[in-house]
Amino acid sequence: MGQAVDTSRHGILIVEDEPLIRHDLLDFFEDAGFEVFEAENAEFAIKLMAMQPSIRVVLTDVDMPGSMDGVKLAHYIRKRYPSTLVLIASGAFRLAVADMPADAIFIGKPFDPRAVLKTICSAPVS
Repeated sequence: MGQAVDTSRHGILIVEDEPLIRHDLLDFFEDAGFEVFEAENAEFAIKLMAMQPSIRVVLTDVDMPGSMDGVKLAHYIRKRYPSTLVLIASGAFRLAVADMPADAIFIGKPFDPRAVLKTICSAPVS
């Protein structure tokens, strides 16, 4: 069983195509002590995951431009980086558990970043 997330030792990747939302989340999670990375689409997120081994948490929006949406990205991350905590957010879609990768967490938008932080900090991460 993993330990709860230690924000001082783990990076978080925010995958969000809306710049204002992305930057608000970046500021919030930096203030919370995370090393924060950002991507506006799944393709760039995949590149960052390969370059930054400190990323242990991914918060992705579902609806994004490009060849891969947030759900496909979440499945890719789960398969490639199984110990990464994956949170999937959407205001337009409500995902069924069967549509998400194992152990992923769905977050409805709009959400309170403090509640998301609490969820992250209480989730076991290897």
